[in-house]
Amino acid sequence: MEDQKDYTEKSDTELVKMARSNPEYFGFLMERYNEKLTFFIRRISFFQKEDIEDILQEVFIKVYKNLNEYDDSLKFSSWIYRITRNQTIDNIRKKSRHNQNLSLEEHDFEKFLKSSVNLEKKYAEKETMEKTREAIMTLPLKYREVMVLKFLEEKNYDEMIDILKKPKGTIATLISRGKTLLQENLTNLY
Repeated sequence: MEDQKDYTEKSDTELVKMARSNPEYFGFLMERYNEKLTFFIRRISFFQKEDIEDILQEVFIKVYKNLNEYDDSLKFSSWIYRITRNQTIDNIRKKSRHNQNLSLEEHDFEKFLKSSVNLEKKYAEKETMEKTREAIMTLPLKYREVMVLKFLEEKNYDEMIDILKKPKGTIATLISRGKTLLQENLTNLY
């Protein structure tokens, strides 16, 4: 195997092709997506670190097992995000916990609010973060996940279509309704 630094410059498609012929190369794909997918799972679910690690392990196993089925004409990141989303949703359904904490970091709240709803400065101040967290937690998953993909993961509509397997119009509607609901939730809390 070549030096690891040579792989940081390889595209996902190149790494997938290499991993198909030599499983050791799959580790480079895992390294590339480990942190991104961890944040994504945390942002759309209520899971703690251990649960997130378990989901991520299941995702990487599924990706590896289905690597030969991956269509190189599609964007690999969209494919792995879709698998991650589906695995996370399956785990949410299995656990069905009601008293869990939303796992968004403080900087996520600020980014989320500034980019998604352009709210007044007061909503991003530290002393109001708990109310902001509560407002976001009350969003139904279908709205929260599209808003996380759009505003935190910074996915474009084509990637969101691949990940969610929903038409662009539906995604746009979910984002619009999510923003409206978040505005209403925040207004009710203040």
